Amino acid sequence: MSMEIVKKIKEMVDLETKGWDTKNPELFLSMIHPDIAWPWPPTADAHDPIDWVFVMGRFDKERWRKSWQDLFDSYDLVYNYRNTVKIEISQEQDAAFAVIDIDTLWRHKVTKEESHWKGRVCKIYTKLSTGEWKFYYQTGALNFPPHKSA
Repeated sequence: MSMEIVKKIKEMVDLETKGWDTKNPELFLSMIHPDIAWPWPPTADAHDPIDWVFVMGRFDKERWRKSWQDLFDSYDLVYNYRNTVKIEISQEQDAAFAVIDIDTLWRHKVTKEESHWKGRVCKIYTKLSTGEWKFYYQTGALNFPPHKSA
């Protein structure tokens, strides 16, 4: 496995985390592949994609920036814990995925309503013909039983 690619993917994961922590969408908007379409499960137990929905549709940088900025303007970030569990690189070294356990809590500034993002996500990355890596897809945060080693 190419440690250089693992390092690059970890940097992308960490840049996205920093974007959430600092409420700066620019940090992760730049790494998103323009063809991403991102369905989301309505709950952390909705493993069957028949129940998934689209929250924002296909990537549109300005629309996604506005959506995230609205979140940042309306909610306080209480905490954002993220743990990279695994990074896997394709044999061809042109694709990768990262398994991340997330636990992120937002609290509305006025209503105090909480939005809790908790579970395991799988972030998928692709290497462009230019050599640049882009974030291509992510599963929503899902609950999984603890992993058992063989």
